[in-house]
Amino acid sequence: MTCKVAFIGLGVMGYPMAGYISKARHNVTVFNRTTSKADKWLKEYKGSKADTPAKAAEGADFVFTCVGNDNDLSEVTIGKDGIYNTIKKGAVHIDNTTASAEIAIKLYKSSKAHGWGFLDAPVSGGQAGAENGALTVMIGGDQEDFEKAKDVIDCYSKKVKLLGKAGNGQLAKMVNQICIAGLVQGLSEGINFGINSGLNMEEVIEVISKGAAQSWQMDNRYKTMIDDKFEFGFAVDWMRKDLKIALEEAKKNNSLLPVTEIVDQYYGDVQKLGGNRWDTSSLIRRLRK
Repeated sequence: MTCKVAFIGLGVMGYPMAGYISKARHNVTVFNRTTSKADKWLKEYKGSKADTPAKAAEGADFVFTCVGNDNDLSEVTIGKDGIYNTIKKGAVHIDNTTASAEIAIKLYKSSKAHGWGFLDAPVSGGQAGAENGALTVMIGGDQEDFEKAKDVIDCYSKKVKLLGKAGNGQLAKMVNQICIAGLVQGLSEGINFGINSGLNMEEVIEVISKGAAQSWQMDNRYKTMIDDKFEFGFAVDWMRKDLKIALEEAKKNNSLLPVTEIVDQYYGDVQKLGGNRWDTSSLIRRLRK
């Protein structure tokens, strides 16, 4: 069934995600603060653009947001020109931003009080996952809203799961980033150790990637890490933003994250090397500088 969809935020993730929804023959209206990005999107996909988030959301069955952080999310939802000024009753707001559980719960309560649904739905899979329509989506919210929105979310995903109440999607994304942080550091140390030992690391990875050390990061990043190339996905600045959210949440629920704290500091070292926009596998650079 064709639906009317608004998509707010055409960054490296939102741009292809909105594109997949358009390819699925939904009527998509986009908004992006940098209007040239919206114009570019319209040259690639069928749809229309709006001058404000509020205009984009008018009459939409589903409104997606994929922006930078809590402040950006507040601006495009409850701000002066935000979607919550115009979104219709019975619609569902799906937020793909990686943000705090706190703002997810706040937006859920506001949505329910005014008659529309809300799902916090952060994604994993990076730029490549977005461009290939193969993201993993972790969702918090009500079953009814999930069932309404699932088919549209499926347009850009390979795995979608409702994980319970509002905020749980964001909490699950924090778990995801905590796991990745330690894993990438371990992979960086292993590759660096092997190089320093005179091993042919491509041959080593060929062997160990078939055993217990295997991971997505190993399969997809080992070669570029060996080649000292870091232009292949999720940027260090974004990872630090995500780890900051996780570390703040850990203080609230009394979780110890000693490895995550250290890796966050290591990413700070990468930023000092000028690696703000390098992908997260660039942790190895600080070991080989």
